[in-house]
Order: sequence, then structure tokens, then C-alpha cells
Amino acid sequence: MEHRHVGRTGLRVSRLGLGTMTWSRDTDEHDAAEQLRELVEAGGSFVDTGASYADGGAEELLGSLLGTRFDRADVVLCTKAGVRRTGDGAVVDASRGALLASLDDSLRRLATDHVDLFLVQSPDPRTPLEETASALRLAVSSGRARYVGVANHAGWQVARLASLLDEDGIGLAAVEAEYSLLQRGIEREVVPAARALGVGVLAWSPLGRGVLTGKYRRTIPADSRAASPHLAGFVRPYLDAAGAAVVDALVLAAAGLQRQPLEVALAWLARRTQVASAIVGARTATQLRGALGAVDLELPDEIAQALDDVSRPAIGYPERF
Repeated sequence: MEHRHVGRTGLRVSRLGLGTMTWSRDTDEHDAAEQLRELVEAGGSFVDTGASYADGGAEELLGSLLGTRFDRADVVLCTKAGVRRTGDGAVVDASRGALLASLDDSLRRLATDHVDLFLVQSPDPRTPLEETASALRLAVSSGRARYVGVANHAGWQVARLASLLDEDGIGLAAVEAEYSLLQRGIEREVVPAARALGVGVLAWSPLGRGVLTGKYRRTIPADSRAASPHLAGFVRPYLDAAGAAVVDALVLAAAGLQRQPLEVALAWLARRTQVASAIVGARTATQLRGALGAVDLELPDEIAQALDDVSRPAIGYPERF
């Protein structure tokens, strides 16, 4: 599998990464181990997790696998902090104390002394960016993180943090954001900022929250996220007329190439030069195996342009930011 530099840093990640949001919740130890094996055997390396995933359960499961069945050196490990669970629900907290305490807890759960990439999961309007930057600076200088970045931040926040961290030569390595044929909102400000600053983009939900697999074209499967009362709101914004037009074009392109729609969707994203890795959050090894089939697909220019054209109007939909 192709490996790419994250922005202008020396950090290299696999073109497809493995997301672990469902681990220890919908994905048990057996399926998690199979997913990690599929990734490594396909030549992949990048694994994305977070302290808030299953309240730390995803990190614990991943740590148990890295400590027993897989070599830590084979994995480029990314975790996130800044969202913590309280009795009143999730709270965003990107203060210095919260970020560093969360990182220490993550290292314990992951059974490692460092992560390769440490991200602030969400912008915190109550904490100055200067304080957040100081926590990222200390994470690197203490050896607990090799590189740092942010997730789900606006373009101006990416630029400000990059400026603050450049003062010490640490730099901002990455910004992780939702990016797919159904969500191109980051092309307005985040991607141009990342390109100008030498920051790499990591794309989460590159399959449009599952919609770009084509499984929702005719109906909503009973075992799908859209059928779940807890997750339906996550998927349904993309089940509109604009989304249907994109999916129809994707299915047509896939049929012409004799490939699966999800492979074409991932190949389209891989053409974005600022994207270092597309993070696939599969529930099972079978689902991940289907995504890994995209690593050898290079889209013809005319098909890529057609998909660009049909998906471009989605940028204007405010509910998709």
C-alpha cells in the first residue's frame, strides 16, 4: 500500500487508515484483531483512535492487541483528546491540564510510552488557542507524542495553531476532518489553509457515513446505522436528493470500471494531494477488506472530473459542515 507524508513533516502514514470508533462497543476483540491483521497484511500502518471512543474502551482494546498479537513498530498510532465524559454528557475541554491528563491516560490504555500523532479532537471556545498550543508543545517535548495536530477545527484555528507551534519548530502536522464526495465543506477554508501551511489532511468518514457504499439507494437496511434510533441522525442528512445524485453517479462510474462504489469513492479522495490518509471505520473485517480493495485503483481523469462536477453543489449545504 502507498504511504504518504503528512503535510511537510517526516511522518508517513498509509493511504488508508483504520478507524476504531466502534471498537469495544460494536466491534469485539476478535473482529478488532481481524481488522488490524487485514490492515497490516495489506501493507497499511495508520490506526486512528481517541480517548472518547467507548470512554477509553477502544484504546484499551487496541493496547491489548499491540501488546500481544501485533508489533507496536508496525503501527503508526494516532489518538485524540479534548472531549471528556461527565454526568451531564460529553464536554469539550482543550485546556492544558485536560489534554495532558488525557494523553497520560491514553498511553496507559494503549500500553505504550508514546503515540505517533496526538490530536485535539474539537475546538474549545473557552480555552485560548495559546494554552492549547502549550499542551501540544509539551506533549512533543516530553516525548509522549512525536507529532501533533487538530481535528474538526476551522481554517483560521488551524492557521493560528500552526503559527504558535512554528515558533518553537514543532509545527502542526495534521488536521483531521470529515471529507468525502458527500462532504466537501473543508475545501472552502481548511484545505487551502493546510496546503499553504504544509499541514496534512486526514479524512474521516471518507465513505459519507456509509452512504457511498450504495447500500441506502433503495431502502434502509434494518441492521444499518440509519435504522438505529441513536445513529439515524448521523446518516440521514446525506439521504436527500443531492446525496442521491452523487451516489447514482458513483454507482454508474463503479459499474463502468467493474469495481465497487466504495472503491471508487476512496480512489476519488486519494487523488486529493493534501489528503495523507482516508480513515475507514469498519465494524467488521469483511467491511474493511472491501475498502482495502481500493488501494490499487487509479481513477481515469474523465471519471474523476465527472464525480467532481456532480458532488460540487453539496459544498453549499450548511447542514453538511
